Amino acid sequence: MKINYKYLISFIILFMIEVIIALFIDDKIIRPYIGDILVIILMYTFIRSFIKKPIKFLSIYLFVFATFVEIIQYFKILELIGLQNNKILSIILGSTFDIKDVLCYLIGSIILLVFDNRNTLKEKLL
Repeated sequence: MKINYKYLISFIILFMIEVIIALFIDDKIIRPYIGDILVIILMYTFIRSFIKKPIKFLSIYLFVFATFVEIIQYFKILELIGLQNNKILSIILGSTFDIKDVLCYLIGSIILLVFDNRNTLKEKLL
């Protein structure tokens, strides 16, 4: 397995941005919306760091995954299985359902679709 350093560096930068947002920003736009858009891109860059071959529908898979996590929040699965006090799981999975989060995940996925297809479109135009 060969590491793609371009994506790995992008992942590290995005991860640091997400940590800064989580720890130091408490506003009504960046934390609730930009952070959720970036989390899809963060996961994408992490996966692409280790998988060289492009995954055709990766952005869609990530959207489905993030939406699934949001559904888990809606049904309060952590409470149902008695893990609501587990800080790590609560941070990773979250605890509050919000349909706006799903819309942010969609925006992040659309950004990735555009990014993935830009080279394909450029090649077709030339």
